[in-house]
Parts: sequence; structure tokens; C-alpha cells
Amino acid sequence: MPDHKIIFTGPVGAGKTTAIASVSDGAAISTDARASDMTRSMKPTTTVAMDYGLMKLEGGEKVHLYGTPGQERFDFMWSILTEGGLGLVLLLDDSRPNPLGDLEFFMNAFGDFIRKTQLAVGITKTDLRPQSRLASYHDCLSRAGLVVPVFEVDARKRSDVILLLEALFFALDPGLEAG
Repeated sequence: MPDHKIIFTGPVGAGKTTAIASVSDGAAISTDARASDMTRSMKPTTTVAMDYGLMKLEGGEKVHLYGTPGQERFDFMWSILTEGGLGLVLLLDDSRPNPLGDLEFFMNAFGDFIRKTQLAVGITKTDLRPQSRLASYHDCLSRAGLVVPVFEVDARKRSDVILLLEALFFALDPGLEAG
């Protein structure tokens, strides 16, 4: 049975650790440490190496889920974690001051990986905004020449994260059948 590897990335606080934990079959592994820089104003801990979870699919296949650190100072982990990956889930916190800037940053930072694989985008914390900006995200991606699935998601809800992963798998292989 083949194993698959999916990478979750995005800025600090976007929900990567939470999303992986919400879909893992078993306890997810996290390398959170006490935040010691400007991150501590957003949350008390932050991922410093990676998050890891495992999903078991029908038929015995496994999906290994790796979450990158969101801080740019840990970017050396990004290329390590993407090695052998099938696709990228980019989570963006819609409540941040410039989430479209975050989108552009991560599209550039992971550009080579995205060109070789596929991308799905999950927008978190949309309940903190008065109206949806989903169209703005699609426009930004379109300007970059990318047509990818984009969903508003709650990283705490297994069903939302599963939908995002299914969209990524369908982008990777349009011939898949819905489970």
C-alpha cells in the first residue's frame, strides 16, 4: 500500500497544528515551544520544527501530514519537509492585517514545490471579518496563474479539513471517485 505525504504551511496562528490534530487518526505530534519573539503577542507557543499526524484511508493507504513552522526564521525546515510531498495545504488567517500579502509570500516561498505538485488553500478565522473575501483570494491566485481550490475552513473541524484534503487529492488526480 502506498503512503502519501501532504504538507501544511502558512503564517503563525493560521491553524496548521490544529488542522493536523483534527484529522489525525491518533495523537498528532507537535514541536511547540514557548514563543520568545513577537509571536508571543499572538499565542503562547509556536511550532519550531514540525507537526506530524497520520490519516488512514480505506484500503490501507496512509497519508502522512506534516506542518511547517510559520515563522520565516525556521524556513530551513520548509524544504526539508516538502521533500517527497505530493501537495501543499496553505492555511491563511483571514484576521491578520494583510492575509493577501501572506498568500503572496507563501506562494513565492513554496513556488517550486507548488509548480511540481498541487495546492489547496484554506482560509481560517473568517468569522472575525464582517464579510467574505474569498473572491480576493481567488483573484490573487489567478494573477499568479494558479487555479486551485480555496475554502473557508475551521481548522478545529475535522469535516472542514477533510474537505480541503479531498480537494487537494482531486486536484492531484481528477479521476478519483468521492468516498
